[in-house]
Amino acid sequence: MFFKNKITIGLFLVLVLILVGNITLNNNLRVKIKTNSNLQIPTIAHVSQQSNWQSIEKVIGKGGEIKTGNVYYISLPRTDLEVKLHGTPLHPSFALGSWLAFKEVHDGGMVMGDLVLTEGEVNPVMNELINSGIEVTALHNHLLGESPRIMYMHIQGHGEIVGLAKTLHSALIKSNTPLKDSQAPSTGNFELEKEQLDNIFGKKGTVSNGIYKISFPRVEDITDRGMIVPPSMGIATVINFQPTDKGKAAITGDFVLTAKEANSVMRTLRKHNIQVTALHNHMLYEKPRLFFLHFWANDDAIKLAKGLRDAIENTNSIKR
Repeated sequence: MFFKNKITIGLFLVLVLILVGNITLNNNLRVKIKTNSNLQIPTIAHVSQQSNWQSIEKVIGKGGEIKTGNVYYISLPRTDLEVKLHGTPLHPSFALGSWLAFKEVHDGGMVMGDLVLTEGEVNPVMNELINSGIEVTALHNHLLGESPRIMYMHIQGHGEIVGLAKTLHSALIKSNTPLKDSQAPSTGNFELEKEQLDNIFGKKGTVSNGIYKISFPRVEDITDRGMIVPPSMGIATVINFQPTDKGKAAITGDFVLTAKEANSVMRTLRKHNIQVTALHNHMLYEKPRLFFLHFWANDDAIKLAKGLRDAIENTNSIKR
């Protein structure tokens, strides 16, 4: 009887030791995990997304960047074109930038974009797109008086995301759009006071290839057929400055507006001698309904920045 009790007590002590050991081990693991909490373990979804982005880069022939909203954004400036407006050469990053923005959604993928095309390229590119199921949502000018004449084709597609990239590549090769990485983007020689522009706009812009860029997303969510569209897919107000001469700059870009905002912004821009060059849609199914107002001027950079900031105040944009 005594022997059996010793065995029972011994087994009990072993179980206690095992239990205490497990608790200590678990606590050590928790400490270790907590200590290394800044290390992110890739999920299956993350790995799959990265694989898709790499596949898209391979198909298009040029790499992109991840923007807010898990959007894979590829910039395709028309470096092959020499375009002038009122004697001012337009830098490709200033007003001649095609782009494609890919996003994974619950039923596959979505792409939106803006293709910068010459008049002769429009219909060959359009045929390839519409025959393959990608929608052309707008075709129009953004500028007035440029030479040669440039058209802007806005597109949208839904489906298997790498398949969308293949269709877009087939369309783009109908144009002379460069599809290979050329020189890496750089700050470039920016001859204006960036800090002055930042102070006027109330937030920091960026300088790339000598062009100052700043954007203002809208406050409200924009949806397309029930899906929230991130601002990085072309629905934020964008303003570009290209230095010209002795403190002057050419400006262009587009304001993203509701119907109620359109005329107040136009009035403000004209008050500051900024030309309105276009007012139109870019999308077909967005809610609320949006209008895109394009502009141009070539004048004192600080004066123009103040006029643009004045116009921004008439929009429901995130201003800081």
